[in-house]
Amino acid sequence: MGLLTSLLVLSILIFIHELGHFTAARFFGVKVEVFSIGFGKRLFTKKFGDTEWSLSAIPLGGYVKMKGQDDTDPLNVSFDKDSYNVKKPWQRIVILFAGPLSNFLLAFFIYIIMAFIGIPKLLPQIGDIAPDSPAYSNGLKTKDTILSIDNEPIIFWEDIGKKIQGSQNKNLVFKIKRNDELKTISIAPKVLTTKNIFGEYEKRLMIGIGPLGTSQTVYLDFDGSISYALTQTLQTSLIIFTGIEKLITGVVDTKEIGGIITIVDTTSKASDAGVLALLFFTALISINLGVLNLLPIPALDGGHIMFNLYEMVSGRAPSEAIVYKLTIAGWIILFGLMFLGLFNDINRIWG
Repeated sequence: MGLLTSLLVLSILIFIHELGHFTAARFFGVKVEVFSIGFGKRLFTKKFGDTEWSLSAIPLGGYVKMKGQDDTDPLNVSFDKDSYNVKKPWQRIVILFAGPLSNFLLAFFIYIIMAFIGIPKLLPQIGDIAPDSPAYSNGLKTKDTILSIDNEPIIFWEDIGKKIQGSQNKNLVFKIKRNDELKTISIAPKVLTTKNIFGEYEKRLMIGIGPLGTSQTVYLDFDGSISYALTQTLQTSLIIFTGIEKLITGVVDTKEIGGIITIVDTTSKASDAGVLALLFFTALISINLGVLNLLPIPALDGGHIMFNLYEMVSGRAPSEAIVYKLTIAGWIILFGLMFLGLFNDINRIWG
């Protein structure tokens, strides 16, 4: 069941991405010859209008084949009035960007759905306390509930970090609930070394506490759900872009790259964990798909966007020979990353 759910999620994400390209192409009068979910042998094909809609054997991607645009043969162009090649560079950029944009919009709407279902948020109850930390030295204890800091109410765990980071190392007055008793404790945060999500060491103001793990489900109204969805989409996109940068600069090891096995396995586990976890992971993968397709690698949307930007700036299209060579190089990079992800997946399976 988990495998079927994973394939369904991937197929939906691919369909939405390609539908973005398809819609923009048709808007500008470009003929779409093939709309395929998957690669390889076609299992099902039905023609509607000028487009063949296909479901293919290998469900690891998809494509929209526009008239005059073929990544497998960059020299196969057409200059008919309904061809991709005769459109203005800005129109081609819109068509190319529409795919990733569709993935961002899908994630945005998934986050809105999650907000209406209910978002679990950690309560400000203390779990672990680091030895020799300001929290330990000043008498905070496990299961204490932080009610306020400097008379500002603390509703959720995330509020604690925001208040501490803005404290500029001054004493903070904590109001604590402990076993039905109220206590007031003054604590000065210290600059401590910790690891961020990319494994880098960084210095931050901290008092040395971790959450107990208790949570409360929060239901957002329409305005709140829009704000939550926008924040989550932007923050997740930024994290993924930053992660790619860290990977290129060597901060993140290439062994962290996951392949299709990791995606299927994690999607399966998310589906087992419940609807909310599955929606969260689907939104994450959708944003991932959008970001990766915007990378300036020939054969990806981002690479084609760069070609068209060059034409807009220079007033002439890049030579066919250069486009061909760069596209072949792009395919080599993509296949290399796919095999690296598969290699890492196999290593993880073998432990």
